[in-house]
Amino acid sequence: MKTASRVLKDLKSAFPRTVPILLGYLFLGIAFGILLTDKGYHWLWAVFMGLVVYAGMGQFVAVNMLFPGVNFLNAFLLQLTLNARHIFYGLSMLEKFKIMGKRKPYMIFALTDETYSLLCSAKAPEGIDEKNFFFFIALLDHGYWILGCALGGLIGSLLTFNTTGIDFIMTALFITIAVDQWRETKNHIPVLSGFACALLCLLVFGASHFIIPALLCITVCLLLLRKPIEKREAKEKAAIREVDTDAL
Repeated sequence: MKTASRVLKDLKSAFPRTVPILLGYLFLGIAFGILLTDKGYHWLWAVFMGLVVYAGMGQFVAVNMLFPGVNFLNAFLLQLTLNARHIFYGLSMLEKFKIMGKRKPYMIFALTDETYSLLCSAKAPEGIDEKNFFFFIALLDHGYWILGCALGGLIGSLLTFNTTGIDFIMTALFITIAVDQWRETKNHIPVLSGFACALLCLLVFGASHFIIPALLCITVCLLLLRKPIEKREAKEKAAIREVDTDAL
């Protein structure tokens, strides 16, 4: 009984952190479900893809590949390029996921852009189990996505309307998350360096091939800037502690 109460407490602690993802994933999932059923697929396929694929933009791209005549190799390379960023996400989560035990494979599977963003900044409140806290963030986000896909599939199977431009909702969510992260952090060097690397690679490699070079460039840049950033953060924390001490 105590264990169940503790787990419920951890779940309640994780839920507020995921509310922005709840709102975004519901609309995103609905958009995906509508697009998939618009291609003639049963709405249950939207639920199935949300459950086992769970790839966000990858699922939107896959909608246009689910018909005869599509080159498998081209589809594979496109999805690999689109989702290559998760390699870098995984590398930065190695330390955090060490404690996850048997839940580690699921945490790796559930590491979407939005969940990654939350896990990077989220800290378990005092008295909350850290493993449960991280796990419930990932699980809740996945549940929101499945629910959105199911709702979209049902809506798409019952109603018919013009779906042009509906896939822009994914871009809108990315922009919203980026703005929130900017507001929450004082040190904007990583963001600005990432933007500069992405812009440079876009100009050099073009819109179709810039993602992987940009990620490599960002990784190298952040590795070079790591010590200066850490020193700056340490100074800021020390200054805050001095202010708190003076106030006491």
